[in-house]
Amino acid sequence: MRVGQGYDVHAFAGLGGGEFADSAAPHVTLGGVQIPHPRPLLAHSDGDVLVHALCDALLGAAALGDIGRLFPDSDPNYRGISSLVLLQNVVARLESAGWILCNADMTVIAQAPKIAPHAETMIKQLSKTMGCEPGQLNIKATTSEGLGAVGRGEGIAVQAVVLIQDKNVQDKNAHASLNGNSQ
Repeated sequence: MRVGQGYDVHAFAGLGGGEFADSAAPHVTLGGVQIPHPRPLLAHSDGDVLVHALCDALLGAAALGDIGRLFPDSDPNYRGISSLVLLQNVVARLESAGWILCNADMTVIAQAPKIAPHAETMIKQLSKTMGCEPGQLNIKATTSEGLGAVGRGEGIAVQAVVLIQDKNVQDKNAHASLNGNSQ
């Protein structure tokens, strides 16, 4: 088993330049879900800071690098791309390397928008994208009590922690369980 940790932060538009993730509609995308918000996040992709942190946690756990190296913002092919496409790619890389997800826990740090009303929808979207059970994922939110850039409402940050397991170990345990043997 291995543990991975990921972190990402994006600023809201209107804070001094940068690219808009989606300037056509007033929302932010978190966990593959569009959440109404008057200021989009600045990003080269769709700006899904939650998925970016999750991808980095998964890649780190499997020692496969990070999303900045795999999907650089200097590559025009990734401009405006759905972060769920990146997540699918990351999950495929993990599976090719022989790893499967045990669980993932994500913390959204933001003054706004409110996350709790959307957490279940995000979990459903992520589990569908990753091919895992919703019970393997957890999303929670907090504020930074007005401290720092996120506390001043300048952006959104996310921390993600994952536990992955060697697929062969999981298969052996499942086989032993079916045969009435415990390990």
